Amino acid sequence: MIRLMRSLLAAILIGLSTAFHVLPLLVIAMVKAAVRIAPVRRWCDRWLMRLAESWIGLNSWMIDHLTDTRIVVEGMPETSVDGNYLVISNHQSWVDIPVLQKLFNRKLPLLRFFLKSQLIWVPLLGLAWWALDFPFMKRYSKELLAKRPELAGRDIEATRRACRKFADIPVSVMNFVEGTRFTPARHAAQGSPYKHLLKPRAGGVAFVLDAMGDSIDTIVDVTISYCGPAPGLPDLFANNVEEIRVSVRTLPISRAPASETSGGDYTSDPEYRKRVQNWINDLWREKDQTMEHLRRHAGPNPSPDARPDGS
Repeated sequence: MIRLMRSLLAAILIGLSTAFHVLPLLVIAMVKAAVRIAPVRRWCDRWLMRLAESWIGLNSWMIDHLTDTRIVVEGMPETSVDGNYLVISNHQSWVDIPVLQKLFNRKLPLLRFFLKSQLIWVPLLGLAWWALDFPFMKRYSKELLAKRPELAGRDIEATRRACRKFADIPVSVMNFVEGTRFTPARHAAQGSPYKHLLKPRAGGVAFVLDAMGDSIDTIVDVTISYCGPAPGLPDLFANNVEEIRVSVRTLPISRAPASETSGGDYTSDPEYRKRVQNWINDLWREKDQTMEHLRRHAGPNPSPDARPDGS
């Protein structure tokens, strides 16, 4: 009963907070869309970020005060809300998102996720993601792409359009490289060569590098482990998640491969495409070893970005 009450209280607070933050956020977004004066648009961007950070801050407060979950972190990057970052991570659960937001809120520029186009219809949140320029992507089946190969280029152009919107503001572009959440069934169906991970998809990272490579300062590589079955959001707020272990490392953008022939065109430069795939596969082999370490060994002392009481 207590766990159910925790979940209900969290759901009510999240709903109230979302409504409280989204309504002014939409008003400011409409002003930004209607007014093309640069100082006004910069003012709108600042307030959009503050509202988003405030909403994330309340969600993080709830993790701290409505649960006993301990987030153990190693390797947090230096705090910097300026510059542009490419953040990549494995993906196991919807809990990944509030964990990432909690760790990086007000420490890095606001995380922007690539979202399925259907998510724009999520009540309130879909509009909030639109207002904050989150990229919405359509996914096409292999069968449809075989019939209409021209559709394959639409996600590329959507990525480029989204990244162009980030030209004038600091941003952290977030990419779950596996493309979907890890499950044992998906792992088996893929025949994944990794023990704890699905096969990575290099295209999304390549398109971001293509569109923003010159402006990205740092790659932030995140590995998240729940040391057991991946929980859902209700599990988190029902206090069923004892510990989450996170390893973070920063890589210079120079570690990413550059195209020598076409300026980083993943679709038309096969040599560049192969180098990107090999680079991502190397990162995933290292990440699989990190996952093994996180699962087998107790984490280090929690960082200040975990529970404030040091539990």
